[in-house]
Amino acid sequence: MSSPAAPQSFLASILPFMVMCVGMFIALLDIQIVASSLQDIGGGLSAAQDQIGWVQTSYLVAEIIVIPLSGWLTRVFSTRWLFTISAAGFTLASMLCGFAWNIESMIVFRALQGLLGASMIPTVFTSSFHYFQGPRRVYAAAVVGSIASIAPTLGPVIGGWITDTLNWHWLFYVNVVPGVVITILVALLVKIDKADPSLLKGADYIGIVLMAVSLGTAEYVLEEGSRWNWFDDAPIRNGAIVVGITMVLFVIRSLTYSQPVVDFRAFGNRNFAIGCFLSFITGIGIFATIYLTPLFLGYVRGYNALETGLAVFSTGVASMVGVPVYIFLAKRFDTRWLMMFGLASFGASMWSFSAITSQWGSAELLIPQLFRGFPQVFAVAPSVNLGLGSLPPDRLKYASGLFNTMRNLGGAVGIAICGAILNNRTNFHFLTIASHLTPQNEAAMHLLDNVAQRYGQLPGAIDEGHAAALKQLWQLAYREASTMAYADAFLVIMVAFVIATALVPFLRNVTPKAPPPDAH
Repeated sequence: MSSPAAPQSFLASILPFMVMCVGMFIALLDIQIVASSLQDIGGGLSAAQDQIGWVQTSYLVAEIIVIPLSGWLTRVFSTRWLFTISAAGFTLASMLCGFAWNIESMIVFRALQGLLGASMIPTVFTSSFHYFQGPRRVYAAAVVGSIASIAPTLGPVIGGWITDTLNWHWLFYVNVVPGVVITILVALLVKIDKADPSLLKGADYIGIVLMAVSLGTAEYVLEEGSRWNWFDDAPIRNGAIVVGITMVLFVIRSLTYSQPVVDFRAFGNRNFAIGCFLSFITGIGIFATIYLTPLFLGYVRGYNALETGLAVFSTGVASMVGVPVYIFLAKRFDTRWLMMFGLASFGASMWSFSAITSQWGSAELLIPQLFRGFPQVFAVAPSVNLGLGSLPPDRLKYASGLFNTMRNLGGAVGIAICGAILNNRTNFHFLTIASHLTPQNEAAMHLLDNVAQRYGQLPGAIDEGHAAALKQLWQLAYREASTMAYADAFLVIMVAFVIATALVPFLRNVTPKAPPPDAH
């Protein structure tokens, strides 16, 4: 067992915790920092369209494999040295991403970046329980929760600005200086526990392999499924079979092995089980909306990276405004009701997004995005205390990785479902619209005649005019069909949040208490 360090004073806890929070922020930011700049990166690396998505997917695959292992890794290396190694490796991998010379090297370096930086995320969650006890945990949960919701939201904004003002290489170079500073400060300041290398001897390496194959393949299937029409594609179909088999074997192995790397028994705690599900839903909401909004602005409205970033910036601002409001209310009200407010408000914002039209831009998105951004901390922060805070300290590290994995997995599932909805519902709406574009539709015929006449005024251009008119009509129909599909996706997310809101009353209230000295 690792030896505990003596609890530090409140003031002595702030600086190391803040440094670790910056590391977590950067790791989360880099999930989405490339979201609005994928076309620029693909162009710079001469990548094919079906390869560009792997700039993001490779990071997520690697990250989702390591996060559940973070509890075991923390006990092996200690919080201090795991975070230091993670920050240093993330910084080095970021530099390599900036140096990437083709799409294959970029994908490898992005995977390294996610692999090495992933431990910084759950480690901050568990460290907050060491640095802050009693009512002070409200502040810590608010900070951690706000970072978890704000960082991915700001990713496309910051990424778009960097790409437009400098170039895409600086999406990765910007991590170098803060990464070096974090590496040094964590090594100097963080003193939570001690390493226990003896855990390497009895580790469940078979379980680690099963988990890595299962989660990594699941991320691939979810990310690539909609692009290749799901089970019509042999690799996707085989991948789903591999996920099912390895996940069942991993769960059985973890429940029967004496020293599992993931503590599935934590699901026996009702608060933790519900908290994980709510974390899964908030992952769907946060990541899927970040996926949908830039996609709509880029493909329907034709926005560039900077314009897209500026259009979604209001969400991040609203999220930051919500933090002090949450802290003020959390000290006075049951956090379960604050969580209900956050989840219900997020769901209501998705309903407002469902009114989207092909003419929506920054102005029209402002109110729905403010309505979505403000309650994010209300939806995320309470789950930290209500879910993780209900577990005994000796199980916290292992459970934290599982808790954070659920949020990332929710994001992957949400993006996959939204991708499938966009594909299927766009086709459905297009066929519906096209069925009404008949000679009896006077508006459509008037448009065809106007365009055909404009082109037909040129010598020998009658056929070209008719073709141009049909093409323009097709583009208009497809644009409207696509917009309606986005509205459908937002409504599905809303339904998920309605279900999540209804589950909150089943959570037991958790009163933050100072743990005994030997709890860490």
